[in-house]
Amino acid sequence: MPTVVLDQKGRITIPSEVRSRLGLKPGSRLELVLEGDRIVLRPARRLRARDLLGIAGQEEVELEDVECALGETS
Repeated sequence: MPTVVLDQKGRITIPSEVRSRLGLKPGSRLELVLEGDRIVLRPARRLRARDLLGIAGQEEVELEDVECALGETS
């Protein structure tokens, strides 16, 4: 298991083999979770509209209802 060092500003560097294995790139977001006396970093999951498709089943709506919800009616 790799060891990291905390610098004076509280930063660590994630070893390249770990970044590579997890597909982390500059700008990648990570979640920091405290589990007892442990610090767990994991890639933050970004939720996309596509991920929600079908989660509530199918529902028919009228175009007017959608426009009203979007505030696009006159």
